[in-house]
Order: sequence, then C-alpha cells, then structure tokens
Amino acid sequence: MSEEQKNSDPHEEFRRKVKETQKRKLRARRQGDQGVWFGLGMFGLVGWSVTIPALIAIAIGVWIDARFQSQYSWTLMMLVIGIGVGCLNAWFWISRERQSIEDEFTHNQEETPTQDKKK
Repeated sequence: MSEEQKNSDPHEEFRRKVKETQKRKLRARRQGDQGVWFGLGMFGLVGWSVTIPALIAIAIGVWIDARFQSQYSWTLMMLVIGIGVGCLNAWFWISRERQSIEDEFTHNQEETPTQDKKK
C-alpha cells in the first residue's frame, strides 16, 4: 500500500476494528450465554463419547474371555479398540461443532456487505 493510500483515510483501520468488534458482540448476543456450563457440557459430551464405546468394548472382551480360552486377553484388545472407536466418535462431534461455528461465521461475513449497502 502506498503512502498516498494510507494518508487518504487515517481512521480507516480504526473503523475496521470497531466494526469487527461490533460484529463479535452482536454474534455473542444472538448465541446467548454459552459460558461455563456450555463448555462443561462439551467436555462431558466428548468424555462420554469416548467412555461409552470403551465400556461396551470391555464388557464384550470380558464376555469373550469368560466363554473362550485364549492366550490373548480379549478384554485388553477390546479396550484398545473401544478407545479407538471412542476417539473417532469424539473427533466426529468436535469437527461437527467446529463446522457449525465456521458456517455461522461465514454466514455472518456474507450478511455484512448487504447490510452496509443498505446504509
């Protein structure tokens, strides 16, 4: 950017920052209070999405170990498989939430030029 463009409107950077701050505040008001409880709920969702498949897999492994004799511990193998499935499940939930946030942000970015033209 040349000096002439910078000097043409010295307050443009300030206006841009104020506009971005205003957008963030409006978005926060629309979303409501997603404070501590929302965060804890997300931790709980991720935790249970790993725990439930792991516990189911352990139960299956204990059942297999009780029914069939083997030199390998099916409980341990199923624990590893259950944790792997649970981690994939948690990754799915987190990526879905992230995509939702990105889509909302993109949608808000697309709305802004339309609103500016009306003014």
